[in-house]
Amino acid sequence: MSKKSGPAIFMYTVIAIAITVAAVCLVLYYCNILPYDAVLWTGVVTFTLTYHFWLRLIMGSITRRLHIHHGQWWFKERKFEKKLYKLLRVRKWKEKVLTYDPDAFSQEKHSLEEIANAMSKAETDHWINQLIALSTILFSLIWGAFWIFLATAIIAVLFDAQFIVVQRFNRPYVLRVINRQRARGLQA
Repeated sequence: MSKKSGPAIFMYTVIAIAITVAAVCLVLYYCNILPYDAVLWTGVVTFTLTYHFWLRLIMGSITRRLHIHHGQWWFKERKFEKKLYKLLRVRKWKEKVLTYDPDAFSQEKHSLEEIANAMSKAETDHWINQLIALSTILFSLIWGAFWIFLATAIIAVLFDAQFIVVQRFNRPYVLRVINRQRARGLQA
């Protein structure tokens, strides 16, 4: 088993702490031991945080089993993207974005073809994460506070968007190198 990255360790730590806090707070509130709004909402917030992180890990494991290839139509570069990335100044901040599994993008450990596929898998994961984020709006059916769940869902969607943008920004460069190597008869 490979060594976990800092972001991976952080996610597992947050899940462990948040699920514990959520369970304690929700039990204390619903058993009328501490029936205070602050206890309920601490439980709800930490439950929601656990939901976000846990489902991301589960979906990442599921997509690992799928055949995701950089040549599939979804991953093709769109005409508007270069202008959008220039407007967003992606080149200036893309190196600062956290990576859950840096080894998946290592040129020492993988071919460029494998890296392009890992980029496509990462993009898929973050699209799914955005759907997960939007699904938290349904928690308002249980606890009310629709606007709070909507706001946090939008923040989570925007958070995952940065990862999608970085993958879509970098992949065309990797594919150009692959194509140049193939044209020269080298293996990518």
